[in-house]
Amino acid sequence: MIERHDRSLFRVNAYCYGPDDGSDVRAPLSAAFDNFVDLTGYDDATAAERIQADRIDILIDLAGHTSEHPRTRILAFRPAPIQVNFLGFPGTMGAEFIDYIVVDGFLAPEDHQPTYSEKLVQLPHCYQPSDTARPKGTPALPRAACGLPPAGFVFCSFNLSYKLTPPVFDVWMRILDAVPDSVLWLLESNTVAPRNLRREAEARGIAAERLVFAKHAPVAEYMARLAAADLFLDTVPYNAGATANDALWAGLPVLTCVGESYVARMAGSMLRAIGLPELVTTSLAEYEARALQLAQEPEWLSELREGLAENRARLPLFDLVRYSHDLEAAYGWMWETWIAGQSGAH
Repeated sequence: MIERHDRSLFRVNAYCYGPDDGSDVRAPLSAAFDNFVDLTGYDDATAAERIQADRIDILIDLAGHTSEHPRTRILAFRPAPIQVNFLGFPGTMGAEFIDYIVVDGFLAPEDHQPTYSEKLVQLPHCYQPSDTARPKGTPALPRAACGLPPAGFVFCSFNLSYKLTPPVFDVWMRILDAVPDSVLWLLESNTVAPRNLRREAEARGIAAERLVFAKHAPVAEYMARLAAADLFLDTVPYNAGATANDALWAGLPVLTCVGESYVARMAGSMLRAIGLPELVTTSLAEYEARALQLAQEPEWLSELREGLAENRARLPLFDLVRYSHDLEAAYGWMWETWIAGQSGAH
């Protein structure tokens, strides 16, 4: 998306205060900006002065309250006339110095405005940009390479363990009980998660070996793993965000259950933008019933996978050109609104 910004309309600067992790993402990302400034040696006030000196019109906060050492205070100095919360922090910043939050009409409908300190700016399709240069997960990894049994339905949830809740885990165990020979494939978020979750599975009458754990892996291997599963089971009330996007890009259907907050509507937003609204449920009872239906009706699941493969090429979720135009139009509206306010026009 940074690479695709229209340079006849925008100059795109970046300000970084995180460490250089040396990853394959860092170098091309930093090179995609017109100007890349490392603020690690600046205090907050000096960092704000630097941004102001660069005459930034719209300052986008991509971190918010998410990092171990957040520096939201830089924006409290008001270095730019328009300041925006976007993508990094999934919810309202609760700060009077942040003017807007970029969302979409499903993620944050107009009637949610009272719960946000920022003004909602709704993109027409989906709030989340998608990296179309990622590996697609083809060919899928063989089951044996993933530690999966040779046969049986594979439910998958690669969300981080802090998103798991007892009510959802209860549902998952009932699903495994109802689908013979099925397994639940989870991310090994930390060293204690497998032991604890297998213990909880056994307490619910499910054999420990029916929980399979995957360690962190390079991107290409991770995407090929996703393609090897049959159905991604989302977490509630904190949905998958980037992970749901990865799964859909890899061709893996995602079943979600939506709630009333930003984090409870992320996967639903993506599923609607990729043309799979039937995978968006509104209660745990509906979510459980839909998961069983999908596992027990392989023809329907196969149709959904085929539809997903077709829709990746034509619907908005993975149309980065359309997304970039929509986001630029939102920035343009913010700027025109500010100019009108400065001139007293309405």
